[in-house]
Amino acid sequence: MKRTINDLDLAGKRVLVRVDFNVPIVAGSVGDDTRIRAALPTIRLAAKSGAVVILASHLGRPKGGRPTELSLRPVGERLSKLLGRSVRFATDCVGNAATGAIAATQPGDLVLLENLRFHAEEEANDPEFSARLGALADLYVNDAFGTAHRAHASTVGVVPHASDAGAGLLMAAELAHLEMLLSSPGRPFVAVLGGSKVSGKIEILENLVNRVDSLLIGGAMAYTFFMARGWPTGGSLVEPDLTDATRRIEQEAKAHGITLELPTDHVVAERVEAGVEHEIIEVTDPAIGCRLGLDIGPQTHSTYANIIMSARTVIWNGPMGVFEVDEFSKGSVAVARAMADSLATTVIGGGDSIAAATKAGVIERITHVSTGGGASLKFLGNRTLPGVDALPDA
Repeated sequence: MKRTINDLDLAGKRVLVRVDFNVPIVAGSVGDDTRIRAALPTIRLAAKSGAVVILASHLGRPKGGRPTELSLRPVGERLSKLLGRSVRFATDCVGNAATGAIAATQPGDLVLLENLRFHAEEEANDPEFSARLGALADLYVNDAFGTAHRAHASTVGVVPHASDAGAGLLMAAELAHLEMLLSSPGRPFVAVLGGSKVSGKIEILENLVNRVDSLLIGGAMAYTFFMARGWPTGGSLVEPDLTDATRRIEQEAKAHGITLELPTDHVVAERVEAGVEHEIIEVTDPAIGCRLGLDIGPQTHSTYANIIMSARTVIWNGPMGVFEVDEFSKGSVAVARAMADSLATTVIGGGDSIAAATKAGVIERITHVSTGGGASLKFLGNRTLPGVDALPDA
């Protein structure tokens, strides 16, 4: 258990808060402010406590350059509107621009630093750059769970330079929900895993296969399982080099008495395109030909929904199909609605799953929506998160 912002004496202190404002910028404005809103409780708490709140984030992958389209200035403007108050913008995250903006503040004021990744030293976790960041503040708070799996200057290197440090409210909530999933989930515990590749989920599969009661597989990753069973996969995305891994996971599930469900029917089409002719067939039917499997079918919707509805804990990461196209979104929507309708504690991780639940109109009925897809996968795959590990224990 880590120290949190609630354990820190904030009054009159300069607090460097690492947030995750890596949001889409469309025509010079924020396209989706979900991540900004998620950080508001920590920001408000720090400001209300009389701290000078110094916000630091990355945006995109500038690779040490300074492209105008990756400036955080539009984020500062949206943040100001959300808070209903002024947010001072520093045109750099270190140096005179940063120190000058901070020096002009009073307790309770907010400063947003320019994109951390405008300096290549950020991703390199450069010691000198870490020290320069640390010199800006007295205390450090990490509220950026989405970057916790990265050992960067602003997530790891800066921590020893602060007199005290802790997790923000969002980070603490993320850790509490994910730790619950691994240590004391309500049973039955169901994991729904989808997305494009087994390779991206292999660690979480191996870590959860002896922890859950049911493992429901969907998305393109199901087709590597199909190949391992000798079922037709048509032109679907398959990772032949991971068929042995899927067999091992199935054997492990059987040995632990865990239900591992694969789709029994699927939606197939010649290409991924709105309005394209498509068909629902059994997954063992060779009539798939050269077509692509693009969503789970209605029979599978029903099976998965019934398992989810009887669960006490459900985690979902990865869509069941190409949900961006309406014709292939029904499986993901069915899973999202079943989670929303269940009495279970429900957790969704990963941007695509969150987008699918939003498309289904049920995102507000999910117990916890994780802001860090990659970080949550690493955590559930039993991997250390450097940004969390660097924080002091409670």
